[in-house]
Amino acid sequence: MLTEVISHYAIQVLDAGGYAGAALLMAMESMILPVPSEAVMPFVGFLVADGVWSPAGAILATTLGSLLGSLASYFMGYYGGRPFVLKVGRFLLLDVHDLELTERFFHRRGGVWTLFVCRFIPVVRHLVSIPAGIGRMRFWPFVLATTTGAALWNSFLLACGYKLRENWELVQTYRHHFDGIIIGLLALSIAWYVWYKLRRRAARQRD
Repeated sequence: MLTEVISHYAIQVLDAGGYAGAALLMAMESMILPVPSEAVMPFVGFLVADGVWSPAGAILATTLGSLLGSLASYFMGYYGGRPFVLKVGRFLLLDVHDLELTERFFHRRGGVWTLFVCRFIPVVRHLVSIPAGIGRMRFWPFVLATTTGAALWNSFLLACGYKLRENWELVQTYRHHFDGIIIGLLALSIAWYVWYKLRRRAARQRD
């Protein structure tokens, strides 16, 4: 079944890479690479539930990865500025529109608290370190807000994966329903993405 295939390969990747592999995936998630934490951390929770990894080790490794990825984006903005970010971002699938939205959101509110809150917002959390760097946000407040927010978010997703693993037999019992839901969500996501791109293209043509 689909849920079995997804969990099998996700755990294989994490198991092969160990803590370092999880840290790398979360570093990529905190940069402008399209690696969602929602597709990584729940399976880290699986490994913790199975006793393969320790909870403290998993949180430490993934939070460190999140911080390192965020620092890479921060320094990219701090030293390279927006032109450099856009130049490099072309090779990393950076969505300029999403970056502009994040920049407006961050500059309108700014501050350590805003950066912390952004760690829980989809899309924004991947990009917010860039405007923080471009705006020359102070280094240690940036590190504090990023580390705290990443640790809490990663812990939440890990806990979700842990509880899912504990109830895996129940999931298996109703796996056909889960497969239908997942396929439906994937179809809706693709449809939304196509609509979103077409709408943006039409808006640019009107401008």
